[in-house]
Order: sequence, then C-alpha cells, then structure tokens
Amino acid sequence: MTLIVEASSLSLNDVHRFLKLEKLSNASFTDFLSLEPLSEFEQQDLLRIRSDFERYLNAGKISEGLVKLLTIAPLMRLAGFYDVPIRLTMEDSIAIAVEDEDRRITGRMDILAINSPQNNIAPLFWVLIIETKNSAIEVSEGLPQLLTYAFKSLNQQPSVWGLVTNGLRYQFVYLRCDQQPTYQLMPLLNLNESPGATELLQVFKSVCKLPNFQ
Repeated sequence: MTLIVEASSLSLNDVHRFLKLEKLSNASFTDFLSLEPLSEFEQQDLLRIRSDFERYLNAGKISEGLVKLLTIAPLMRLAGFYDVPIRLTMEDSIAIAVEDEDRRITGRMDILAINSPQNNIAPLFWVLIIETKNSAIEVSEGLPQLLTYAFKSLNQQPSVWGLVTNGLRYQFVYLRCDQQPTYQLMPLLNLNESPGATELLQVFKSVCKLPNFQ
C-alpha cells in the first residue's frame, strides 16, 4: 500500500532521505548568475514596492496571499517574468514517487515560472519555483516544501532555481543533478535593506533571462 505524504509535513531530514537530495556548501549568486546594474526606473519602482510592503508590515502580520500581491507579483513583473516566452502558473499540483519507499509525496506549488517554447516541440523548462509564507513565518520553514517541488524538475532538466519568501526575507536555492541531486543555499536577502533589495531584483532579472539550460 502506497503512503501519501503531504510536502508541507516534511522536514529537511525527510527531504534528504526520501529524495536522496544532498546539501552542498552555501554559494554566492555570482557563482551562477550575471547581476546587472538597475536602471533609474527600476530603482524607483523597487522603492515603491518596498514602501508598500513596509506600510502593511507595520500594521501587523501579512498573509501569504498579500505577500504574493505586494512583493512577488510586482517584482516578477519588473524583472520580466510577465513577458514571452515565460509563462506563470499558480497552485499547480505535484506528485513525486519516492524510490525504494512505498510512499508518494504530494503538494501544490505556489508559483511556477516556465519557459514555454513557441513551437510546442521543445520540452517546458522550469525557470523558477516560488514558495510563499506569511510574514510571521521564518523562510527556513518553507525550505522542505520548496526543495520537494523543485526536485521534480530535475527529471527533465539539469538544474533549476527556487525561492522561499515571507515577503521580507528571500532565500534563493539552486538545485542541480549530476550523478546525484544537490542543492545550495544563496545569501539571504532582506527587502527592507537597500543593498539586499537591489540584489533581489538583480537576481530575479538574471534568473528570468536564463536560457533553457544551465
């Protein structure tokens, strides 16, 4: 009998054991991405995003839905994720059969950015998987879910980027599969700090421009 397990109930140890996913030492963004300077328009738009979020945060806890609306949606628009050939999907269901275990891990991804080929012949390429939490939850609590969902893409592509955020803090993760699936954590970024906010948008833009291989 197959045991159904919700991804939201997994710990990091569970993810490592069930998916044979190995954590490597932390890395920097510039190990994998080219970060370009922001334009004056981008800096001003980023400042508005920060101000809107701070106003809501000062009033109390921000729900997961509002985190998406106030930060993720405008940041992705500004970074180019709304443009062709990128296609966004939300609340996509996912199921992973665990090797050597009579269990199946299921869950729903919050946001998935796909590079969708215009000829409908090439395979879909997962660009970025995002897991959002409300502002009162530490981003580390969403890491097992994010890793589980991102792991699914390694069946069809060599690597993928993931992000877990509570609106204030942003934890990017880089997953790849050579002989064994691995992941690396990137520096934690804070939207309310100017250097962190600038680097956050730079990372979004760079990930958006990645070709269908990494």
